[in-house]
Amino acid sequence: MAPLSKAGAALAALREDLAGDVFAPDDPGYDEARTLFNAMIDRRPAVIAQCEGASDVVTAVRFARELDLPIAVRGGGHSVAGMSLNDGGLVVDLRRMHAVTVHPAARAAHIGGGAVMSHLDRACEPYGLATTGGRASTTGVGGFVLGGGTGWLDRKFGLAVDNLLGVDLVTADGELLHVTAEDHPDLFWGLHGGGGNFGVATSLTLRLHELPQMSIAFLLYLPERGPEVVRTFRDVIESGPPEAGGGAIYMTAPPEEFVPPHLVGLLVAGVLLTYAGPEEGLRKLAEPLLAIPHEVEMVTPIPYADLQCMIDDPPGLRNYWSAEYLTGAPDAFVDAFCARADSMPVPTGTQHVLFPQGGAIASGPADYPVPYRDAPWAVHPFGMWEDPADDDRVREWVREVRADARPWSTGAVYLNFTGDEGADRVVAGMGAENMRRLGELKRRHDPDNVFRFNHNIKPL
Repeated sequence: MAPLSKAGAALAALREDLAGDVFAPDDPGYDEARTLFNAMIDRRPAVIAQCEGASDVVTAVRFARELDLPIAVRGGGHSVAGMSLNDGGLVVDLRRMHAVTVHPAARAAHIGGGAVMSHLDRACEPYGLATTGGRASTTGVGGFVLGGGTGWLDRKFGLAVDNLLGVDLVTADGELLHVTAEDHPDLFWGLHGGGGNFGVATSLTLRLHELPQMSIAFLLYLPERGPEVVRTFRDVIESGPPEAGGGAIYMTAPPEEFVPPHLVGLLVAGVLLTYAGPEEGLRKLAEPLLAIPHEVEMVTPIPYADLQCMIDDPPGLRNYWSAEYLTGAPDAFVDAFCARADSMPVPTGTQHVLFPQGGAIASGPADYPVPYRDAPWAVHPFGMWEDPADDDRVREWVREVRADARPWSTGAVYLNFTGDEGADRVVAGMGAENMRRLGELKRRHDPDNVFRFNHNIKPL
């Protein structure tokens, strides 16, 4: 840490040089600037630099290096572990850098590093184009993609990272690199799952795909129907085309118009079956699920951008998530998965989800550091609640879900679904065989581990 006199002069220079705004702890607006999606996170950075463009990011990174400050990077601020903030360091806040430019002829989009999914999805919508995005419209595109990226379209179009064409990256030396398969190919490889370990992504270029129609079937059932529902959903997906996706879920029935009043606040089983195509094809796929007696039925075409914000979770709640990736979903697993719903904290926003993989995920590039690619299913306990008194019971329930699934676990994991679960889980998320190569990249591009507020890869 630099002497106070040097720090004060450097901060004054940063305020002068940055086109965006700079917040220190005593400044008005500081507390608002450090608020994250997960209300459990309460950290106090020394400086928050709200950058207007790549040159601001370069300036901010050089400021941090001069003062020997660690750097956290904020895009959407959705990291459940609060990796978008630190204590006593610099936060590079990219939220003002959210412009999206669509190039329809090239089937590509150029995306600012602070864009969230709604920026990307709405920009692509007029052209009938889309790419794999997160399942919430407020998720930051940068962290989502560089961490791998799974969403409603991944079985059809692959993981988000499979669609990555280029990244503009500010390194730990304050250098701006344009990283593609041709320029800095080793670093380009590392960005396919290595997250924010190698620098600040000021912009990304993603491949787009034609998506003229999207349809969904959303069904809610009484919880005792759960095992039959989950098995049927499994069979529909495993025998269906890659256009089919979605998830099986246990949840607290929300106070929405489409939910019967007698169910609100109670545990229900549900299915969201998504289909990258017209309603007619969806209805045929959904026939076995529609045949099971249900309480809520919504079968409809829907714009993809609307689907993306359909299950947006409100900010300001307490969050704790995890995941296990599975070798399969046999009946024994389904029974264990459904039995664990009986102890799920209700009523809360907590969700007990089974996501399908396969399709274009499994057939994507095998070389990238995303070792969960070959798992056909993923279980995702998503703890979300209001009352701090529920902290222990929700976190324990999430751990119990993982323990139940472990007999079928591949050992790999998608790190964007997890918090800080230790170094072994980082290895599981990158792949043990990839860690040496990633560590060498880290040594070359960030030998001092400046970018360590992430699922960290240590310099080899």
